Amino acid sequence: MRFQLTEDQLALRGGVRELLARRFGPQQLRAAIDEPGRLDRALWRELGAAGFFALRLPEAQGGVGLGLPESVLAFEEAGRTLLPGPLVATHLAAGAVPGAATGETVVAAVGNGLVEWLEQADVVRGDAAGAVPLRSVDPLTPLHRVPGAVAVDPVAVLLTAAEQLGGATRACELAVQHARTREQFGQPIGAFQAIKHLCAEMLVRTETARAAVYAAAVTADPADIHAARLLADEAAVRGARDCLQVHGGMGFTWEFELHLHLKRAWVRTHRAGDATESEESLAAELLAQPI
Repeated sequence: MRFQLTEDQLALRGGVRELLARRFGPQQLRAAIDEPGRLDRALWRELGAAGFFALRLPEAQGGVGLGLPESVLAFEEAGRTLLPGPLVATHLAAGAVPGAATGETVVAAVGNGLVEWLEQADVVRGDAAGAVPLRSVDPLTPLHRVPGAVAVDPVAVLLTAAEQLGGATRACELAVQHARTREQFGQPIGAFQAIKHLCAEMLVRTETARAAVYAAAVTADPADIHAARLLADEAAVRGARDCLQVHGGMGFTWEFELHLHLKRAWVRTHRAGDATESEESLAAELLAQPI
C-alpha cells in the first residue's frame, strides 16, 4: 500500500513549521542556549493555543480531535527545529492534567529512571522522589535521575521516534546544503565520492525511518512502534555524526546547530525506554506470532 499525506495533513505540517520558524528560529535557539534550563512559557502557551498538545484530544473535551498520524507530523517538526521542553509528557497529559492541553501547565514525566525539565514542570507524573540532577550533554534538555522505573507508553515511544525523524531530516538537509556550497580544489565537496556516499546513506536511513514511523502511526501496533523507534534512533544519531563528517568537524563548534542535533539525539535514545528495551519488546512481539 502506498501512503500519501492528505491535504489537511500537509497543511497541518506546514502550519506547525511556520509557527516554529516564527517563534523558535535561530535567534531564539541561541537565546535558549544562553539561558539553559529556562522554559519559554509564552511559547508554551502559544503551542497550546495552536492545538499542539491537544491534537489527539476529542473535540468534545476542547481538543482538535485528530489522530496519532497528525501528532507524529507535528512532533517531527518539533524535532527538526530542536524545540526544547517536555513536549511528549505534556501532550500525553492533555485531558488528564488541567491546563496541559492549553499550554498553561507544563508537565514532566518519570520514565526509564530519568525525568526531563523537572524543575520547570508544574506537574510531574510518576514518582520523582529522590531525584538527583544530572549534567546533561544537551544544554536544552535538563535531566534528573530518579530511582526505579515506570511502564513505557507506546505513544511516548512513537512521538520520540517522530522527533528523532525530524532531527535526522534536518541533519540531512544541513549536510546537503554544505556539500553544495563548500568548495575544495575548485569544486563543491559534494562532487567527491566520499561525500556523495555519506549524503546518500543519510537520506536512505532517514527515508527508511520515515516510512516506519508513518506506518506505525497508522497501525499503532507495538511491534511497529518499537521497530520505528530503532530505525529513527539510528537515523538521528548516525545522521548527525555523518553530517559532522561532511562539515569536516567544524559542525561541532558552538556557532553551528549541528552538534545540538547530535546531543539531542543522544538524549532521546534514553527517553521512553531505550534501544535495548525496544529490541526486547520487538523480539517478544515477533516470537509471540504464530509461525
